[in-house]
Amino acid sequence: MANLRQRYEQDLKEVLKKEFSYKNPFQVPNLGKIVVSCGLGEATTEPKIIDTVSEQLAKICGQKPVPTIAKKSISAFRLKKGDQIGLKVTLRGAKMYDFLEKLVRIILPRLRDFRGVKEQSFDSRGNYTIGIREMTIFPEVEYTKGEKTRGLEITIVTTAKKNEEAKRLLELLGIPFSKEGVRH
Repeated sequence: MANLRQRYEQDLKEVLKKEFSYKNPFQVPNLGKIVVSCGLGEATTEPKIIDTVSEQLAKICGQKPVPTIAKKSISAFRLKKGDQIGLKVTLRGAKMYDFLEKLVRIILPRLRDFRGVKEQSFDSRGNYTIGIREMTIFPEVEYTKGEKTRGLEITIVTTAKKNEEAKRLLELLGIPFSKEGVRH
């Protein structure tokens, strides 16, 4: 069975070209990158959390995460400019396609009461974000008792100009959409 990248190159590109009547093959939308991020607001009081979550994200994505830094101080959140407030991993190329395949075939079906992802989670530029409430649905992450469950966001960045084009691309790549969507 061909992997996701090969299927896109061999079959899906042509399907999209016909459906949207593209004249030039470079107009066909494709995946640019996938960004997996996790906010860690409590990292300002408990710095050990960063190491733990960094390890978990590295296992999930197969790549070391980079810290996200606060751009300005917000006293209500006890946040100072320059504080580390999260982690993110940017996946491209083969790792991106491997992660998307794992997400579609293993992770999303493991969600309780899953009936598809929301169509409304597109931004106006053809990018799609999925919020996952618990990292523990990834088989690489071991849950230890007493540990707080953390969520993460997965943003799929496409080269599509419109949401309809991006949605069709993601449907062809295997993302299951539902009309009403289920919170997860």
